[in-house]
Amino acid sequence: MTSIVVLGSTNMDLVAFVPKAPARGETVTGREFRTIPGGKGANQAVAAARAGADVSMIGAVGTDDFGVRLRAALEGAGVETDLLRTAEGPSGTAHIVVDDEGGNAIVVVPGANGTVTSLSHGDEALIGTADALLLQLELPLSAVTAGAATARRLGVRTVLTPAPAQPLPPELLAATDLLVPNEHEAAALTGIADPHAAAAALLAQVPEVVITLGAAGSLHAARGSEPFTVPAPRVRAVDTTAAGDTFVGALAVALGEGRPVRDALAWASTAAALSVQHEGASSSMPYRSEIDAAHDSLTGQEVDAV
Repeated sequence: MTSIVVLGSTNMDLVAFVPKAPARGETVTGREFRTIPGGKGANQAVAAARAGADVSMIGAVGTDDFGVRLRAALEGAGVETDLLRTAEGPSGTAHIVVDDEGGNAIVVVPGANGTVTSLSHGDEALIGTADALLLQLELPLSAVTAGAATARRLGVRTVLTPAPAQPLPPELLAATDLLVPNEHEAAALTGIADPHAAAAALLAQVPEVVITLGAAGSLHAARGSEPFTVPAPRVRAVDTTAAGDTFVGALAVALGEGRPVRDALAWASTAAALSVQHEGASSSMPYRSEIDAAHDSLTGQEVDAV
């Protein structure tokens, strides 16, 4: 079984479902409200666990009721939480508006996540046991950079999702094995709108890049090889929240199991396509049996891309 450690955020998602997202200064009436465990780190941990990995989480929750629920949700998904800290004060929250087209807008309030500024000795030891370390940018950059440096020193593969998009320290990029931005994050990092050109620019900083393209699939680029795209299954999106995290979690599992890169990307795209057909973040993530069944049904067929 692939072993994955996630160093990242845990948030309670406060989700309002609306026919149309409000413009600035506008008030709209929603049709439903839910509280759903999330956070980019926790989402990737749940996605990887459901996809078949042995997963451990490093991060922090608060001393509020959300913290209790977030820890329980991770443990219920099979994620090890021994090194998930409890910090005095509120847990992180994400305030999400989801429209009837499946689009979303998100405001993240870090809460306890902001207390994770460095690694403990136990954190470093746990990272050393993993096949891959998954990182995102909802924790302070000092902790993310320390995690990547630790993984590099211990020979553990690092997978970085640069979201929310922000300038990345050279030392973090130097310790990143695989960078997985979406097309908007790739443009923000490079100043280049075209994903192929952005990927080429990013290869000057990291050895391998996967740019997710939403319904169009994903673009893979690595030093010394030709870039290629893998289409995504055609589905009707209900809620795209955490589709990228589902993709990254499943991709890390597939690569850890030794799948060829093209097949790993197709398998991860299938997982993401399954997730967007359901509302919520972690609650929408598919189990391995579901991913395998959907992926096998597409094998040997021409897959439509939107």
